[in-house]
Amino acid sequence: MLKKNYRLKKYSAFLATYKINNILSNDNICIYFGKEKKDISIPSKFGFVVSKKISKKAVVRNRIKRLMREVFRLSVKNSEFPYLNKYISVICVAKSDALNSDFNHVYSLIHDLLSVKA
Repeated sequence: MLKKNYRLKKYSAFLATYKINNILSNDNICIYFGKEKKDISIPSKFGFVVSKKISKKAVVRNRIKRLMREVFRLSVKNSEFPYLNKYISVICVAKSDALNSDFNHVYSLIHDLLSVKA
């Protein structure tokens, strides 16, 4: 689980991140990056979105969010992608192809997307 100081919670923060329109995407996952920070000591915030179009069941949507959260938690903990700390906010949006994914598949998808950005 991501610590509280790494979570993006406010609706206005989500809208501001979407508005920047700095996107990485593939068939399963889309990642939005917010503005670049001026003060690097402030931690980056991460948000996770899974639409009801993907699944009507909250259990399924929450599972996908948990998988994505764990990938980002490990990435922050191991400092795999130091440029993630450059942005104020990062939003990870799941698409319908991510529905039947396991942890290793989600990890490789996000890892591939983030390595393209580096």
